[in-house]
Amino acid sequence: MALTTRQRRVTSQSIQITVFVAIVVVILLLVNWPVVIENFFSFGKVKDLFRTIFFPGLVNTVLYTLTSFVFGLSLGLVLALMKTASFPPYRWFATAYIEFFRGLPALVVLLAFGYGVPMAFGAKWDFWVTVMVSLGLVSAAYMAETLRAGLQAVPKGQTEAARSLGMSHGRALSSIVIPQAFRIVLPPLTNELIMLTKDTSLVSVLGMATVNYELTKLGRDGLLSLGGGMTPLVVVGVFYLAITLPLSLLARWFEKRTEQVSRPKKTKQTEVDA
Repeated sequence: MALTTRQRRVTSQSIQITVFVAIVVVILLLVNWPVVIENFFSFGKVKDLFRTIFFPGLVNTVLYTLTSFVFGLSLGLVLALMKTASFPPYRWFATAYIEFFRGLPALVVLLAFGYGVPMAFGAKWDFWVTVMVSLGLVSAAYMAETLRAGLQAVPKGQTEAARSLGMSHGRALSSIVIPQAFRIVLPPLTNELIMLTKDTSLVSVLGMATVNYELTKLGRDGLLSLGGGMTPLVVVGVFYLAITLPLSLLARWFEKRTEQVSRPKKTKQTEVDA
């Protein structure tokens, strides 16, 4: 007897669930739980770090993220405007910058500004400035493309209407176009903020004083010195998730809001016609 479409779908789903549960059970049986608990969940051995080091490290991570994001967003907006400008040299410069910094790993840029710039100019910046500029330059290249897409998504009629009311081109951009573009690109900008949060883990390659430690550096040092196994890294992972998960939820909320705003509303007349 041939199965109906619904029966085949139910059978397929049942098989998939059974296989998935079987794999999970096998993995759980193979894990050496006493060793895992001792090496991953020895929170008693790292409890002193919560009060003295981990929370300052969390503050530093947030500081590096926010300052880099503000720097990158400001520069990215300038680059986006240059890339959409009618003056060719502006477009050439913006394109060259974006391709250059999108092609370089953030780690290379950090090392260049952490060691190369002080060597070239004979002056050393504050540590957080080095991090802000390095990560900001890289993120600006990505945000510039995001903002450019947002600027081009704003209907040209908006600018034409503003100009017809007597607004200058700059006034129309700042008052009409840019606010609408930001509303469109909020979800990808939030994702960029999440990426920056994780990229702050790269700053540990630069020599830093204890006061400048961020979460990953603290986790690595704790891994070597506290005797708690992998527990410091588990703690660091929890802190990172405490930052990135709310941002992910915020990005999804922005996406839903954007879809609701862009979706045409049905009028009563349309409903009657339907």
